[in-house]
Amino acid sequence: MIRAALLMLLLAAPAWALDPKEMLADPALEERARSLDHALRCVVCQSESVASSNANWAEDARRTVRELVADGATDDEVFDFFVARYGEFVLMSPRPSGSNWLLWAAGPIMLLLAGLIGVMYLRGRETAAAPHEEALSPQEAARLKEILKE
Repeated sequence: MIRAALLMLLLAAPAWALDPKEMLADPALEERARSLDHALRCVVCQSESVASSNANWAEDARRTVRELVADGATDDEVFDFFVARYGEFVLMSPRPSGSNWLLWAAGPIMLLLAGLIGVMYLRGRETAAAPHEEALSPQEAARLKEILKE
């Protein structure tokens, strides 16, 4: 019973991150601000989005996001604002540009490389000569007959 209550409190923790005073009056702008909060990484927690973090920096970031959205900034302008100050790390999903293109391309390249190696291995097995077995010598044949009779 106590474990269930603690689990419910733990799962509800991200809901406490956003202070109602921080919310925008316009529901459409608030929804956009929340989606931006989920796309930004808390630089203090490093593994959480700004939306689910209770760190002071995340509170300031949420407030800044709402100020920028209320001032009419586009999503890219909000991202650019944070990237200019904290680098690409602040984005939960870094942009596929600059040096990040290598990270984005690494997965598909490794998959293709693994497939190519697998095909080459299988083709090599098909063309490889079967191991040549030598016939038994007369002494070995006699010994085998003797063993099998026992």
